[in-house]
Amino acid sequence: MLDFNEQMKKLKGVTGYLGAAILNKEGETLYLDEDGTNSDIAYSASIFNDAFLEIGESSIDIGFSTTNMLEARTTDGHVFIVKSVESNNGVNKVTFFSIFKESGNVPLAKMVIDRSAVKVLAIINDI
Repeated sequence: MLDFNEQMKKLKGVTGYLGAAILNKEGETLYLDEDGTNSDIAYSASIFNDAFLEIGESSIDIGFSTTNMLEARTTDGHVFIVKSVESNNGVNKVTFFSIFKESGNVPLAKMVIDRSAVKVLAIINDI
């Protein structure tokens, strides 16, 4: 059984963490943590996922491969990280969406997200 809370412990422990969501291939929310922010993380994740998909299509349109990570920074000091991993056969895909304070350890957050996304996808593939 997939315990998202267990898989997200390391990310939650990164300095500056505010919240996160994990979405499946259809964009449905599998995991949600919005305790650290006054934002609607589910809505935010959905909006950013749509933008992320459009950026991926734009990347393909200009001759590159699709995107698998996006980092966006706001002028008021917030960082949005979107990371997507897909199984080799294309059946399963998970997208991580997270919000951090700019003063937080964003490089560490990206490393943790990379590893966590791969672990979650592997577990989903085995289910």
